[in-house]
Amino acid sequence: MAKFELLAPAGDLEKLKVAILYGADAVFIGGQSFSLRSRASNFTIEDIKEACNFAHKHNAKIHVTCNIVMHNMDTTGILDYLKKLENAGVDCIIASSIYILKLVIENTKMEAHVSTQTSSSNEEAVKFYSKLGVSRVVLSRELSLDEIERVKKSTNTDLEVFIHGGMCVSYSGRCMLSNNMTNRDANRGGCAHSCRWCYDFIKDDKIYNPEGDYFAMSSKDLCAIKAIPRLIDLGINSFKIEGRMKSLHYIATVVNAYRKIIDEYLETKEIKDFNKYIDQISKAENRLTATGFLFNMPTINEQLYDLNLTVPTKDFIGIVKEYDKENKIAYIEQRNYFEPNSTIEVFSPSKTFKINIKEIYDMDGNVVDAARHPLQRLYFKCEEELKPYDLLRL
Repeated sequence: MAKFELLAPAGDLEKLKVAILYGADAVFIGGQSFSLRSRASNFTIEDIKEACNFAHKHNAKIHVTCNIVMHNMDTTGILDYLKKLENAGVDCIIASSIYILKLVIENTKMEAHVSTQTSSSNEEAVKFYSKLGVSRVVLSRELSLDEIERVKKSTNTDLEVFIHGGMCVSYSGRCMLSNNMTNRDANRGGCAHSCRWCYDFIKDDKIYNPEGDYFAMSSKDLCAIKAIPRLIDLGINSFKIEGRMKSLHYIATVVNAYRKIIDEYLETKEIKDFNKYIDQISKAENRLTATGFLFNMPTINEQLYDLNLTVPTKDFIGIVKEYDKENKIAYIEQRNYFEPNSTIEVFSPSKTFKINIKEIYDMDGNVVDAARHPLQRLYFKCEEELKPYDLLRL
């Protein structure tokens, strides 16, 4: 395991491969059982086998989440499922249930990681899980850097810290709001994100929120770019990005930004320009961000009240599928609208550069006046060599 692991999310195989190619040391995924995020494109056992083969080929690891709050009905078949994951090549299991953790420790060679769902926010909790035999504890997202430091000094067990992504309105995701309002249990994979709905604030039949605005309970997303040097100095073992339901472009962009800042700090022991990494992330981020609890207690400024300020980016226009070196043709899968005679930015794992395209063709060889159909396969002449999984942006 790398000393400082960058751990990325993935909702399907394509996103998993992109996460690894763009700099992740490990990827966490959900299987089709015992996992939160039931609406994510959860992996079959065959998918997981392919994921593990790809990851191990690139010296990366696969973590599988088994982190639901278990009821009696959920205990059937769990050991058989864990054995299937082990046989598929899975490296680590992330769980909140002590029962599942013990099964992993006592019956498999996989690592057992304690999920953030346990709200492990103090050194005594970490000591408890360490005595159980776990390999890692994922700390609660409600800790400051000083609190993280104290916990780290008290243990030799690996610690994992969230560095980017959604922050739950409740402690470490243990929320009942969705269950109460929609009968969809957030702790069993069905969160409806009720805290992010649009509400009116009404008192005595009078609506107090301005027209077009809304009153909500959600927080800005976490962005810990400026905390990376301190977390490295503390010896935190794994830096976790949240977002198994996020887009391919989001995963590639965010993973690559954190990969580069981690590598820069390890090489130079200083960061000259945090803003270049923040600017890179902003190309894919569609929600406002803050630093959560890391530097100080959140205030009203860390809350999100106006969705009008969070507009999804349309800059991501396609992904390269193949490149014909002999004929200098790039075959792509289109994601957002773009036109011929455009200057396009190529975002690859190692560099970013510009290309100019002229005519665009569909796979039947017809010239198209615009790329307007998401997921359509297209091609165009390109003198610069492109590679599969290079991303195209305006």
